[in-house]
Amino acid sequence: MDVKKLGRIPDNGGWHIHGRGQGARSGVRGPRLGYAYLHTELDENSRLAYTEILRDEQGPTTAAFWHRACFWFADRGVRIEGVLTDNASNYRSRDLAAALAATGGVHKRTRPYGPQTNSKVERFHRALITEWAYARPYASESARVWASPKFLHLYNHHRHHTALGGRPPISRVTNLPAQYN
Repeated sequence: MDVKKLGRIPDNGGWHIHGRGQGARSGVRGPRLGYAYLHTELDENSRLAYTEILRDEQGPTTAAFWHRACFWFADRGVRIEGVLTDNASNYRSRDLAAALAATGGVHKRTRPYGPQTNSKVERFHRALITEWAYARPYASESARVWASPKFLHLYNHHRHHTALGGRPPISRVTNLPAQYN
């Protein structure tokens, strides 16, 4: 499990549409829009990914995301036995510890400053950035958010993975209910 932080896109587009120096050169800066936090749970065996765009990366938000991710994976026949996270404060929170205890998940943490340990989800975030978040200039944050489910479906059901022998992640989930085949 990991969180990727992306800057929000202003209405009528950001620098991808208008160019990098539009506001900065004139000395006029727009309102600070903040960040969108992409919370991701990735199954290490199948590479099946579940991502939500949330308002923050606090402990209660992460715990609620954990419950929804567990339900999403269970609905697809994937049993989660544990979770690997980095050492961010939201993963050390009491809220997440309680959520993990409630679902029976074992929590393991990566070594400090060792993102390579969590490389599968980091690689997914790289694909997410290049193939969805910055793949085209979006006119607004809501347009980018609207495109997210389509990308996730493409990633999970159609995108070929070298590590999976050129097959999509859903092909590794063999106990699917009929509606997901």
